[in-house]
Amino acid sequence: MSSLGEVAANALNALSILLAARNSVHTWWTGIAGCAVFAVVFYRTQLYADVTLQGFFIATSAVGWWRWRPGRPGGELPVRRTPPRWLALYLGLGVVIAAGYGALLWRFTDAFAPFVDSVVLAFSVLAQFLLMARRYETWWCWLVVNTVAVPLFASRGLYVTAVLYAAFWVNALVALRRWRGLLAIERAA
Repeated sequence: MSSLGEVAANALNALSILLAARNSVHTWWTGIAGCAVFAVVFYRTQLYADVTLQGFFIATSAVGWWRWRPGRPGGELPVRRTPPRWLALYLGLGVVIAAGYGALLWRFTDAFAPFVDSVVLAFSVLAQFLLMARRYETWWCWLVVNTVAVPLFASRGLYVTAVLYAAFWVNALVALRRWRGLLAIERAA
């Protein structure tokens, strides 16, 4: 059975993710609120990597909010692609971080599925950094995260969260297409 906290966190994060796909600055403050509630939900279900991740999201959402603000010096941050060499480095770091953090959780905690949970953490971190920089590849990372997160959350009885992450998967596909169009507009300008 879903808790009121899980429902509230999902509602706030659903709004935040939809706003991100629409390239709206309001994605950030709604995300901060949703992540604060999710931190409590994940702590209660022993998904400690996800608790850590929520703290990271709160901090980076504050930075993202500042970077995306209208009227910033130098103009609005455009949607861009990540150079392939940097993307390969980031993906490699994501794998190393997932393995390392998973090993720590496996060794020192009673975490459920520490390695799978750490994949969600590592690639969410990568996706968040790419989102903060308005990088197109963020949506590919979110597809990976959502693919792994849906069965993980369902296995812990977080069914509302699992369904929402399945919807996030669809949203990431839509956002990928939308941001591809924004890239084309940026190139034409």
